[in-house]
Amino acid sequence: MTHTVREKQKLINRVRRIRGQMEGVERMLEEEKGCAEVMQVIAGVRGAVNGLMAEVIEDHILMHVAAAELSQEERDEGAAELIDVLRAYLK
Repeated sequence: MTHTVREKQKLINRVRRIRGQMEGVERMLEEEKGCAEVMQVIAGVRGAVNGLMAEVIEDHILMHVAAAELSQEERDEGAAELIDVLRAYLK
């Protein structure tokens, strides 16, 4: 993902926030917090991960599928990679 260098810090910050949320879930489980409260935080984590994935997908499309300087073969390869990842993600 060399093309993400320009957005590297932004992505790292998102990952760190997600890690913090997951640590919060762990603490809640250790403290035996209520199911509804734990599920609410887990839903927030899921949303954050989905946002991260959307950011990386957008970058992939711009750099490996829609870039005008790419050959058709390179675009096809980029599209195939994206399709494979989405299929795995949506399972």
